[in-house]
Amino acid sequence: MPPPAHGAAVDTHAHVFRQGLALAQVRRHTPDHDATLAEYLALLDAHGLSHGVLVQPSFLGTDNSYLVQALRAARGRLRGVAVVAEDIAETALHDLAEAGVAGIRLNLIGLDLPSLQTPAWQTLLARVNALGWHVELHVQAARLPDIVPALLAAGCRIVVDHFGRPDPALGTADPGFRYLLQQADSGRVWVKLSAPYRNWPASACATSGREAAQRLLAAYTPERLMWGSDWPHTEHRHLASYPAATQWRDAWIDDPAQRRVLLADTPLRLFQFQGDES
Repeated sequence: MPPPAHGAAVDTHAHVFRQGLALAQVRRHTPDHDATLAEYLALLDAHGLSHGVLVQPSFLGTDNSYLVQALRAARGRLRGVAVVAEDIAETALHDLAEAGVAGIRLNLIGLDLPSLQTPAWQTLLARVNALGWHVELHVQAARLPDIVPALLAAGCRIVVDHFGRPDPALGTADPGFRYLLQQADSGRVWVKLSAPYRNWPASACATSGREAAQRLLAAYTPERLMWGSDWPHTEHRHLASYPAATQWRDAWIDDPAQRRVLLADTPLRLFQFQGDES
């Protein structure tokens, strides 16, 4: 499907699923609605977005089959981020890559940190690196110092979800958020400006999100920041919508040149989209 005439733009964080899929035994949420590929593609079209990134929902565990089905149905327009077991076979990783997966996600909210020094994890991270993938982290800011160093030591590129998940009571004063700002010097960390309602009250999504975005922009530059809608705003549908997500984005980053870089150049490169229109 061709991009809009005005050029490329990428939504780097969304989910597709339907009721009735096999759910992970350990999960924080059970969906009560469908979020279909057709709905998502229609939203991209309606908001002038040429590409999207589908992230495996945590409640589906390591069964990435629905994600893969969606990537293949919209081949070239979408990339994916999978959730995998540390002992996944190398052939299975290559199958995911062929479908359009470009990274793995560690959603550690409510979970213990993985033992990344074990042989299984070290092997997996080496394979992720060899594929040119990244490791996406969803974890509270306070826990970033406990896992980011091990991933950097393993040679990984890291994408941090949702502004780094600062403590709502502390905001940008959260020591974990300050730690995230310092990691810009590594040159191997990216941050998604997404899901402000997971960090702040809905009434503060524009203002508090802007404060955090501007601090991240000063540290990382647009070359290592990206935007994501977090559609369908799981557990927060009463607070968010796709139009609201785009409005918040424009409130956070109001310089058109900076917005173009984080919407197009950076994600097109990181997620290995072919036919880069930037």
